[in-house]
Amino acid sequence: MNIIDLFAGCGGLSRGFMNADFEILAGVDNDKMALATFELNHNGAIALNLDLSNRETLEKINAAANQKAIDVIIAGPPCQGFSLTGPRDFDDARNSLYLAVFHAVGFYQPKAFIIENVPGMATLYKGAIKSEILKRFDLLGYNIVSEVLCAADYGVPQMRKRLIFMGIHKKIGFPKFPEPLGKSYVTCRQAIGDLPPRTVEIGLEEDVYTTEPFTEYQRKMRHDCTVLYNHVATRHKQFVIDVISQVPEGGNHKSLPKGVGKSRKFNEAWTRYHGDKPSKTIDTGHRNHFHYEYNRVPTIRENARLQSFSDDFIFLGTKTQQNRQVGNAVPPLLGYYLGKELRKIIRGAK
Repeated sequence: MNIIDLFAGCGGLSRGFMNADFEILAGVDNDKMALATFELNHNGAIALNLDLSNRETLEKINAAANQKAIDVIIAGPPCQGFSLTGPRDFDDARNSLYLAVFHAVGFYQPKAFIIENVPGMATLYKGAIKSEILKRFDLLGYNIVSEVLCAADYGVPQMRKRLIFMGIHKKIGFPKFPEPLGKSYVTCRQAIGDLPPRTVEIGLEEDVYTTEPFTEYQRKMRHDCTVLYNHVATRHKQFVIDVISQVPEGGNHKSLPKGVGKSRKFNEAWTRYHGDKPSKTIDTGHRNHFHYEYNRVPTIRENARLQSFSDDFIFLGTKTQQNRQVGNAVPPLLGYYLGKELRKIIRGAK
């Protein structure tokens, strides 16, 4: 089955669907470096830098995909406009990017679609925005449900929650979310403990492993990869290292002595991961979270592992661009289980 990924970023969600044996035709976004990363890692899929608020874009995607039938649409549109316009102004121009997903589903009439967003969208304006989204897709001919899923329930070593909408064409069946795996959560140590410590050297963009994997998750992430990509440490100033060293495992700025680290006092400031728990939500920056053992921020590869990107997924661009790509992505493992469930629903209708 063929997929297009709208607001694709570097393609975490579509990588998960690719691993579930879907064919990714194209990814659309306006971040050129994220698209370069997407194109490198999706088996010949086309990366398109297009304006999704423009209706002509849908024809351009069709042409780029060689007019192939589009079976599934996946999308992660920004929803900032809704916080400004409110439910009564749903069609306001500031919501044009989200509305683009409605236009795409109406235009292509896929068998199914997945939309992901921040959990807060579910309760925005007392749920009015979510209700309007459900109503509009119902009118387009889809059975649709929404649920906040936690990535850790699907094998991702991260307590990341996302609001997921799943729509199935009414001619095919009804949506159903994959059941949580029911196992204990994968921890930070189980996810990244085999990677070189980077306490002396900072490493190279293309480097080597120095130990064997010692957990099932590490073996899954390495797969057949023989090169260690994107595992480059940050050179911190000594005063930053001194502050990090005083944060206990699992602690944050509240754990610091009075007067230490006072420049950062917000909720996530000076947070050290706990080695025996999943990580906090990976963000797009690189200043607030620290390795559970070492006095530094995680490398791109460590954060990618915590997001469930396998080691053969290579991130391009500056370190800032790479951090943004990793932090903005939907964990591929979550995408994999969503893809498997969609495939069962669609095949079951035949």
